[in-house]
Amino acid sequence: MSTADLIFTGGTILAMDPEREGARAVAVSDGRIAAVGGDDVLAMRGPGTEMIDLGDRCLMPGFVEAHTHPTQDQMLYSDIVIDIRPVTTCPSAEDAHAEILRAVAMAPAGRPLIFYGLDVLLQSGFPEPTRAWLDELGPDRPIVIWQNSGHLAWANGAAMRFAGLSDDLPDPAGGHYVRDDYGRLAGKVYETPAVLSVIGPMLAEQLAGPELLAREHADLASRGVTLCSDMAFAQQMRPLTSALYQQQRGKVRMRVYEMADPGGESYCPLENGDDLFRQIGIKIWVDGSPWVGNIDTSFPYLNTPATAALGLGHDHRGHANYTADQLHQIVGAYYPMGWQIACHVHGDHGVDTILDVYENALARHPRRDHRLRLEHCGAMTPEQFRRAARLGITCSLFVDHVYYWGDVLVDDLFGPERGANWVRTRSALDAGMRVSFHNDCPVTEEEPLRNMAAAVTRTSRSGRVLAPAERITVDQALRAQTIDAAYQLFADDITGSLTPGKYADLVVLARDPRRVPPEELADIEVRATYLAGEPTFQT
Repeated sequence: MSTADLIFTGGTILAMDPEREGARAVAVSDGRIAAVGGDDVLAMRGPGTEMIDLGDRCLMPGFVEAHTHPTQDQMLYSDIVIDIRPVTTCPSAEDAHAEILRAVAMAPAGRPLIFYGLDVLLQSGFPEPTRAWLDELGPDRPIVIWQNSGHLAWANGAAMRFAGLSDDLPDPAGGHYVRDDYGRLAGKVYETPAVLSVIGPMLAEQLAGPELLAREHADLASRGVTLCSDMAFAQQMRPLTSALYQQQRGKVRMRVYEMADPGGESYCPLENGDDLFRQIGIKIWVDGSPWVGNIDTSFPYLNTPATAALGLGHDHRGHANYTADQLHQIVGAYYPMGWQIACHVHGDHGVDTILDVYENALARHPRRDHRLRLEHCGAMTPEQFRRAARLGITCSLFVDHVYYWGDVLVDDLFGPERGANWVRTRSALDAGMRVSFHNDCPVTEEEPLRNMAAAVTRTSRSGRVLAPAERITVDQALRAQTIDAAYQLFADDITGSLTPGKYADLVVLARDPRRVPPEELADIEVRATYLAGEPTFQT
C-alpha cells in the first residue's frame, strides 16, 4: 500500500457519498482522495505523511458555486468600482447617496467611476439616477450606476461618449437602450448586452491582468469554494484566466458559459480546457430581474409605493428578452453542436416558453446526457418543475432571495401567495430533480452556508417564514452545494464528494452543519480549503 501525503482523522467527515458515510479518516495522495474509511486508512501513514486531527471540526467536499460571475465580481477590487450594495456596504438610500458623493469628491479628476449595487427596493427612497443628475455629478467624468441585479444601469453623457455610443445606435439583441422623446439616448440601459456596451470600455484597462481575478479566487477559497461557474464568460477574459492558472494563482476550478451570440456561433471548440478550467456551455437570458420589473410572468406586479418607485405602471407585467422564435433559433444553433445550455429565467410564462424550446430541441436532437439548465427560477411552479424533471432538465436556484428580499417579495411586489413561494426548493426536489443553490455574485456575496440556511428555514432577514412547506432538510441542502452542483457543471466525476479517485477538493468547517440549529448554519466558520490536496485558505 502506498503512503499518503495527508491523512485527516477525528472530528466529523461528511463524504457526500452514500457508500462512505460514517468514515473516520480520509487519505490524500498526489492531489487525489486515496482512501475513505476507518482504521484501515491509517495504514497509509508514512514518514512524510502530514497528519491532520480535525478535533471538533468537520471535513467535507469543497462547496460548488454553480451560478456565479467571477470575471465580473473581480471588478469590485478595482479602483474605479465602488460597492454600494444594500447587502454589504450601504443598507439605506442615505448611505448609498453619501457614498456616491464621497467617491466623486475624492476621485482624481477624470477617473471613470462605476457604482455597483443600487437597489431602490432595499434602499427605499433613492430617486432614479437620471442622466441629468449624473451629468451634474460629473460633466467630464464617465459615471455609471449599476443596479444590484446587473440587469439595469444608468450612465451619464461622458460614460456613453467614452463607450462610443451614439443616438442612432440600434439596440443589441437581448438588450435595450432607453431614449428620450427626441430619440436621444437617455442613459438608461437594460440587460447584459446593453449594460456591458457601456461598462466594458470603462473596465478594460482595470482587467488587463490576472491580479483582480486572483483576489476573487482567494475570496472564493476563503468561503470554502473549490469549483465555480462563470455564467457570462467573454472571450476577452480568456487570456486573463489562462495567465491566472499558468502563474499557479488559481485557487478554484472554473466551468464557464459563453454568452449566446445572435449568430449562434461559439468562439471556442467543444473540446477544450482541462480539469482546472473548461468552457462547457452557452448562457441565455430569457427574461430579466424581479427587482427591475422585466420578468416574463403570467401575473401582474402589485400596485404599491415600491413598484411605483421602480417606475412600473398599474398592474405592470414584465416581458421576455427574446421571442419564442428567437429562442428556438439560439438553442437550435448551439445545442446540436453539443453545448450545454443554461437559461436565466424568473417568470412562469418565460419558464413555459423555454421548456417548449428545450423539449423541441431534445426531440430533434436527442442526447443521452444533456443536463440542460434553468437558472434562478423565482416564479417557477410545481408543475413546471415536474415537467422539467421529466425532460431531464436541472435547475440552479437563487434561494438567497428568500433571505434578502423575502419581505419585499411578499409586501411590495407579488403578494403572499406568489411572493412567499418564490424559489420553490421543496417542489423542485419532490419533482425528482437534482438542484444547486447559488449566489450569482456580485448580486449577493458568496455564502454557501447562508444559501443552505435559507433553503432549510425559508426565513427572511426580518424573521418572517416564507412558505414553510417549501423547506428542505440539511442533508438535501448539503447535496445542492456539493455533489449535485458539481453534476450540473459536468464535474461530478472529479469532485463534489469524498470518493477515492476524485480530486482532494475539501473544506474544513468549524462545526458539523447537521449538528447545529438550522438558523445557525450561516454562521459556521470556514477553517480551511484545499484544492487537489493543497491548502488555498487556512485560519
